[in-house]
Amino acid sequence: MTTLPVYTWRLAPDGLATRRQLRAAGLRPGGQDVAAQVERPRYRRGPLVAFLYRIELARPVRPMTAAKAAALAKANAARRTCPTCRADAGYVIPSSLGMCVPCAYPDEQHAA
Repeated sequence: MTTLPVYTWRLAPDGLATRRQLRAAGLRPGGQDVAAQVERPRYRRGPLVAFLYRIELARPVRPMTAAKAAALAKANAARRTCPTCRADAGYVIPSSLGMCVPCAYPDEQHAA
């Protein structure tokens, strides 16, 4: 088992990027293994760790198809639909409530 190189925050060499940085460049890891990791120290907790991938091995992001866009729209609509009143709340239903705010607090009037 090989150990990963560990770099301090903002001191990783050129040619390595996090998933978020790859995505911003229109790339994805493309099945490659993690090449290194970067650690950012945090007060009172363990370090924040981000995995790094080689940019030259990254592949372009797959384009969004019509079927993927339709599935994503359907999933987002389901997250906005209240299971109690079946109305589109206009926002993602909080998992802590399990229903829209008017259904969770029917006696309280909310300012518009």
